[in-house]
Amino acid sequence: MIAFDPVAIKNEVDELEKRVSAPDFWADAEAAQKTLKKLSSLKASLTEVETLGTRQKELAELIELTEQEADLSLETEIRTHLAELEREVDDWVRRSMLTGETDKNDAIVTIHAGAGGTEACDWVSMLLRMYTRWAERHGCTVEVLDMLEGDEAGVKSVTFSVKGEDAYGYLKGEDGVHRLVRISPFDANKRRHTSFASVEVIADVEDDIVIEVNDADIRVDTFRASGAGGQHVNKTSSAVRITHYPTGIVVQCQNERSQHKNRAMAMKLLRARLYDHYRKQREAELAAQRGKQEEIAWGSQIRSYVLQPYQMVKDHRTGVEVGNVTAVLDGDLDTFITGYLHTQLAK
Repeated sequence: MIAFDPVAIKNEVDELEKRVSAPDFWADAEAAQKTLKKLSSLKASLTEVETLGTRQKELAELIELTEQEADLSLETEIRTHLAELEREVDDWVRRSMLTGETDKNDAIVTIHAGAGGTEACDWVSMLLRMYTRWAERHGCTVEVLDMLEGDEAGVKSVTFSVKGEDAYGYLKGEDGVHRLVRISPFDANKRRHTSFASVEVIADVEDDIVIEVNDADIRVDTFRASGAGGQHVNKTSSAVRITHYPTGIVVQCQNERSQHKNRAMAMKLLRARLYDHYRKQREAELAAQRGKQEEIAWGSQIRSYVLQPYQMVKDHRTGVEVGNVTAVLDGDLDTFITGYLHTQLAK
């Protein structure tokens, strides 16, 4: 088991408390609010670490006592508590690696079908289910903001929000191309098919992060929302599409029946995408200054899900492999999330 040492966190808490008690602390209100937010988060983390450390110590003492007295009557109970503690420790370790400015924010996820036709549309619906199941496991809620269904089956594209603590920090590593290899359920000859889908994950920016959008820089179009086969078509033009001229970013929302609500959600999506756009722009400029430029291409999948001729899910960035594909597609993504966060810390 991991030995917890809360000293480093305690030292940082003490340092921030000194800063808060300084006479000029509120001279910069915005900086003061950020400091208080960080202090609150650190105190919560410190309390959790101390609690986990105490539980670990008590469990270790119980194990030692059981071994000394050769009493195996508590073995089942000890194993249950040990497994529970290990899960909580793993969760704390993952959260401790979330150090980005927007890691604690909600996430906005968009999935687009790639090469593979109906197969790819079905793959999008499988990924939507996978992330929905992951969210449910972690106490998050999912709200579909925009969806375009496939011509025959599945989903061509979908945008949804994942609301919950640290949602973006956990899901940001899912950004990229996902590849599926399986025997096609749509192929009468039962041939093996390869399908692709792109997943984009951006942070739902908070109100305290200012993203200015000038009216002159955008065009707002309205149109009728529609479902598969022309079903569920609105009789009014309630769907909204917003185009941002300077960046070429286009967002749309047709989930709500009210044009006003769809416009508000589309603007929320636009602000989030603009924040992500400018963040990536800054990172690219820094990478260029360091003489390092990473290639981002549609064909460079981050993860492969193989159902035939063998079963395995492999993350090509981290080397993490899992043989239980069914569990992964049912939302068991924490192994991949942890692996990705470790690689980011190592950079």
